[in-house]
Amino acid sequence: MLLSPSRINVFLFFKLPSAFWCGVRLRSVNRHHCVTTVKHNWFNKNPFNSLYFAVQAMAAELSTGVLVMQAIQESGQDISMLVAASSSIFSKKATGRIFFTCDEGQKVFSAVQDAIKSGQGQIIVLHSTGTNEKGEVVAEMKFNWTIKIKS
Repeated sequence: MLLSPSRINVFLFFKLPSAFWCGVRLRSVNRHHCVTTVKHNWFNKNPFNSLYFAVQAMAAELSTGVLVMQAIQESGQDISMLVAASSSIFSKKATGRIFFTCDEGQKVFSAVQDAIKSGQGQIIVLHSTGTNEKGEVVAEMKFNWTIKIKS
């Protein structure tokens, strides 16, 4: 299955409905980067009239996770993936449409190949940067993904 925005967005509806109903969507993906988006609205706001932090985390995680899914799919191997840790920095109020971008696709593909060659689990630290429509950084998030060949 080719990982395209429309297919991933359908995947969200069935497998991650909370992200779907909060408005998280995949905008674009290729081997090198992934962009997700979410728009601040009444359903995903916090009491301070900005985007709830957990919704931002869902969009940011998706921007990294799709790259991991893509690398695993292209490898043809049965590999598990899991977030082991995450951290966030929120630098500006998130209102309007927010874009989360991860540009570390090559790092993911290398780690998957290392896991296949060594037979050992790998930890991949991926960063996602959230920007508003003006291009201002509103959040920076880091996810530690673990991948392991299933036995």
